[in-house]
Amino acid sequence: MKIGFLGLGKMGLPMAMRLIAAGHELRVWNRTEGKTESLLREGAIAAATPAEAELGADAVVTVLFDDAAHEEVLFGANGLMDALSEGALHISCSTISVALSERLAREHARRKQQYVAAPVFGRPNFAEAGRLWIIAAGADDAVAKARPVLEPMSRGVSVVGAEPPKAHAVKLAGNFLISAMIYGLGEAFVFAEGQGIAPAAFLEAVNSALFQSPLYASYGNIMLHPPKEPGATIELGEKDLRMLREAAASRNTKMSLADTLAGILSEARAAGLAKEDWAAAQYRMSQLRVNR
Repeated sequence: MKIGFLGLGKMGLPMAMRLIAAGHELRVWNRTEGKTESLLREGAIAAATPAEAELGADAVVTVLFDDAAHEEVLFGANGLMDALSEGALHISCSTISVALSERLAREHARRKQQYVAAPVFGRPNFAEAGRLWIIAAGADDAVAKARPVLEPMSRGVSVVGAEPPKAHAVKLAGNFLISAMIYGLGEAFVFAEGQGIAPAAFLEAVNSALFQSPLYASYGNIMLHPPKEPGATIELGEKDLRMLREAAASRNTKMSLADTLAGILSEARAAGLAKEDWAAAQYRMSQLRVNR
């Protein structure tokens, strides 16, 4: 397939690489030009604008940072929306607000375009290995058309409905569960330390006995051994929790733990940890609270 690809950050770049490896033809765009160089060496074509990335494409994939980036890249000057022709397919792999996903669904329907929401679970190393898990939602024919794009980037695709915003809601709820897990682990680690138990030994014991979860193992390791390059930052965690709470408020849903976690992430930012790894910084905040 001929694919336009917008957004080549920590996630987008390895995802685009997987598509090239699968034999797809890519026309790529990124606000920072240097990010395209490795893809160009693999045969991708550089687009000068988001609109140009759509030229001749069977589908266009967006992997952008936040709602504001989407406003600029999709609806701004030389944006994608005006370039997409009738029947064109837009696949949104970004983590965006439910409200923006609803707007995109309405706008694509008005323009008689296809829209599949397909946010991903997994860190950059999972993207490099093609082992993301994708949550997809959209009309059956649009999802079927999107599968050859989604499958090379993932180890599985869960289709959660015909309405695209549902996929973004699942993504936000999933990220909330990860943040809640990290919060619980951090407090348990602090308790274990206070009892003279090494956190690594505690993690191995309870994960073997209770969860058998690769997420507990991987995030626990990140918390205890922070990476030099964060896979996800406190800044990202704050953004996702804000969007979750906004979506909940729009349906009069109260989420007390989400409110608590948002406060903790705000404290972490105030403590100068905004660019630190999300998991490691939350654990650091648990430790700091003990020492107050």
